[in-house]
Amino acid sequence: MSWIAEIEESDATGEIAEVYARLREERGRVAHILKVHSLRPSALVHHLDLYMGLLFGPGGLGRRQRELIAVVVSRANRCAYCVGHHAEALARYVRDPDLLRRIAGDYRETDLGPVDRALADYAHKLTTSPASIGEEDIGALRQHGLEDADILLANLIAAYFNFVNRIALGLGVASSEDEVKGYKA
Repeated sequence: MSWIAEIEESDATGEIAEVYARLREERGRVAHILKVHSLRPSALVHHLDLYMGLLFGPGGLGRRQRELIAVVVSRANRCAYCVGHHAEALARYVRDPDLLRRIAGDYRETDLGPVDRALADYAHKLTTSPASIGEEDIGALRQHGLEDADILLANLIAAYFNFVNRIALGLGVASSEDEVKGYKA
């Protein structure tokens, strides 16, 4: 479901069929943002490795914080596809539907804790005005107890979502409510 040709699961052979099978096993389905890579299976494999490492790999940031960054960046880029998917994932950690709605709308109108606010502010600034980031922004994160490895992870997640938002927006990747829900945790 994009503006370019995609290989459907029923038509997949070879490497892309193997990747699709792996995704169905691990995630329960193949997301449209991944299917759009089907003409370049090796790019999809590298994309998946990066995504899994950043969102699910080890590190000092919790899953809630990682998904918060994903939603903040995607909202700043007006990428409804990624806001929908990652707000759904964030809902596993933010049990308050009103708070979740406000985060997905404008996180600055929420009562996030100080560390989450600092991460969200950094991710938003990196997205909307990257050239204005300075050493003082890193210092602000350190003041909230974040270590350099955590700051690097936050930076990589924000950069990744700027990358993937541009894939979704630049190729017209669409989703429906059914496509957003029902992935394996």
